[in-house]
Amino acid sequence: MEELWMISEFEKIAALNPDRIIKLLKKDKELFWEIIVSAYLDRKISLGKAAELLGITREELIKEFHKRGIPIRKLSKEDIIAEVEVLECL
Repeated sequence: MEELWMISEFEKIAALNPDRIIKLLKKDKELFWEIIVSAYLDRKISLGKAAELLGITREELIKEFHKRGIPIRKLSKEDIIAEVEVLECL
């Protein structure tokens, strides 16, 4: 794909203006979903944080993951701490 240069340019713009890029990504709901799921599977965010970013409850996200065949990670110590932090914000 010859347009790969666009991705590196996108990354540069994202580093300079992350709020604008996030707003843009949120407009494409399926792409935003894929980014959140990918971050969850890569252990960059917790299940609770993924649900929060998607605007749904943790239970709704678990149901959706099961429906789509996406594995639920076992909670690590860091995941538990992140989940508690999310709950404290509610």
